Amino acid sequence: MKRFVAIADRASLPALKLLAAVNVLFFILFFAIAFLVSGKAHAEAPACKGKDMLAELQTSDPALLAKIEAEARATINGEGLLWKLEKPGQKPSWLYGTMHVTDPRVTELEPAAQTAFDAAHTLVIETTDVLDQQAMLASLMKQPELMMFTDNTTLTSLMTPDEVATVNAALEARGIPPGSVTKMKPWMLSAMVALPACELSRKAAGAPVLDILLAQKAKAAGKDVKGLESAADQLSAMASLPIEFHIKGLVETLKLGDRMDDVIETMVVLYQRGDIGMFWPLFRNALPSGGKDDESSYAAFEEAMVTSRNKTMVERAGPLVGAGDAFMAVGALHLPGPDGLVDLFRKAGYTVTVADR
Repeated sequence: MKRFVAIADRASLPALKLLAAVNVLFFILFFAIAFLVSGKAHAEAPACKGKDMLAELQTSDPALLAKIEAEARATINGEGLLWKLEKPGQKPSWLYGTMHVTDPRVTELEPAAQTAFDAAHTLVIETTDVLDQQAMLASLMKQPELMMFTDNTTLTSLMTPDEVATVNAALEARGIPPGSVTKMKPWMLSAMVALPACELSRKAAGAPVLDILLAQKAKAAGKDVKGLESAADQLSAMASLPIEFHIKGLVETLKLGDRMDDVIETMVVLYQRGDIGMFWPLFRNALPSGGKDDESSYAAFEEAMVTSRNKTMVERAGPLVGAGDAFMAVGALHLPGPDGLVDLFRKAGYTVTVADR
């Protein structure tokens, strides 16, 4: 219980919302990691050391775990990663929730998902920009303000002295010279520091996240690969949130240090189980919010990064899944809830049924 209490004492929702954003904006990781670790020699990948918070709760606080599980059960479409999309007169398509990490427990598809993927003629992912990173970066450099401060602003100029000390110490502990990232927008830096060293090491060594691995396999099999957004679309959504939200989330994420590994490990465990509706009930109950300000920030985050993008995804995916034999793979956080993709596809006239339960 000590580890769990320590997390609760030091974390709050902004850090976790940024963690969710990592799984929404997976392409940022490629830029951030390339920028910060390019040219470095890599030893054997460090072992992942995160602990499953659910297992700790099972023995330390079963009543709290029961409360979390009850809230998760009340989440609409909160169980299942693979969903079948059907309409009369057209071939079925598939909706699959991914987790944008390189962890082998995530990148190996379960049999039902593998069968659906193999049979599909078209793969649909969030953005195909990540498949040509040079072209993506060239495109993003046309809007450098999405990634970097282009005026006299720096990260440290937006922080209190205590926050600067916290951030600098944490970056140095990670081997990142603070001066090398002082012009980087906080969401770019957050995308890297929120992940465990083992995940960063795998990515730096060239291991693809699940979405890119699927795209690579699809291209090799002669399938069409389509995207729903551009990298600039995704970054613009992130940039629309108040800078104070990003600064607070970055500071608190860095304060967590290695304890963030526990959060990632727990998310992987939940993902393996297909319990995607349990992410936020766990964190809402296990980790305190900062009051009304945090709740307001979360509402803005959810609207910009999830709800609004879900509606765009369904609209743009319509012709692709409507043709049948499509396998649509997007972050699992987009699937559950009344504004999630599963319910939005139902509202668009599809019969949507879970296919991996």
